[in-house]
Amino acid sequence: MKTVYSPLHLAHAHAHEFEGGQLIPAKDVPARAELVLNAVRGRGLGPVVEPLHFGMEPILRVHAAEFVHMLEQAWPRWVAKYGYGVREAFPSAWPARGMTPKHIEDIEAQLGYYGFDTATPIVAGTWTAARQAADAALTAAQFVLRGERSAFALCRPPGHHAAAELYGGYCFLNNAAIAAQSMADRGHRVAILDVDMHHGNGTQAIFYGRADVLTVSIHGDPAAFYPHFSGFADETGAGAGEGFNFNLPLPGGTLWPVYGEALAVAIERVRAFAPDMLVVPLGVDTYAGDPAGGFRLEGSDFTRLGAMLARLDLPTLFTMEGGYRLDTLGAAVGDVLAAFEGA
Repeated sequence: MKTVYSPLHLAHAHAHEFEGGQLIPAKDVPARAELVLNAVRGRGLGPVVEPLHFGMEPILRVHAAEFVHMLEQAWPRWVAKYGYGVREAFPSAWPARGMTPKHIEDIEAQLGYYGFDTATPIVAGTWTAARQAADAALTAAQFVLRGERSAFALCRPPGHHAAAELYGGYCFLNNAAIAAQSMADRGHRVAILDVDMHHGNGTQAIFYGRADVLTVSIHGDPAAFYPHFSGFADETGAGAGEGFNFNLPLPGGTLWPVYGEALAVAIERVRAFAPDMLVVPLGVDTYAGDPAGGFRLEGSDFTRLGAMLARLDLPTLFTMEGGYRLDTLGAAVGDVLAAFEGA
């Protein structure tokens, strides 16, 4: 299994995020990707390669051009407004109910227009890192498209919360969706099976009206967990996409017996779709004690997860999503990928 990794993710380094009404230390730190990289190398899973460069076209197949341009220019425009002393760009207002959601040119207004939370600051290196993460996913997709059984895109920042013109949840460009679209553009039926603790609202929104890409997600019940307003069981698709979106929300404290049952159901839904290829947004924030989590999976459960995914016997692309317990992150990702390969 090839792993695609770019050291340029290190450019996206911020100190803070807002949570619970206060400024707290950032959870999506550069060390996350480095820990996973060390685990991949330590397990001897396969070669580590840097991403190829695909330009803007595959990104624009998924994201609106105005949104992409905003992300590209956000930091220099923020500095132009507030000066070089600032460290992070956060929105301060959103077009909530009763307000006019106009596309205002002011950068602070645009962050509120395109962003949906206070946990996802933009800094000097954010755009560079986000582009590299998208290229990593596209490079890994190329390996799968060329006949390799699997590939792992070690993306940072992650992507599954980013919609066509929306960023948040530490995500700016939807790496998994960009890769899946590149597969669909080559005539393949694609299934996306998201195992992150939090619902991939962006991935769901991107493919919600389509029948050629199946989206399936196992995640914490949004009644209690981020992103709160997406991921309910009655969200099943719209128009041509009706029946091609499937959510399996689970309660806090979920252990493997319940999670494993949900995973078996999700796998059967994927199998019934009969896809040519599988994309797995791989979040391991389901690990017990994860500071952004809520489930109680343990080390051996991630081996079970990887082995169950392998039984689908599909060409599979993994994209790195969440996982913020640093002492277990690398091992959990390594367990999933090693079990997938070993099975």
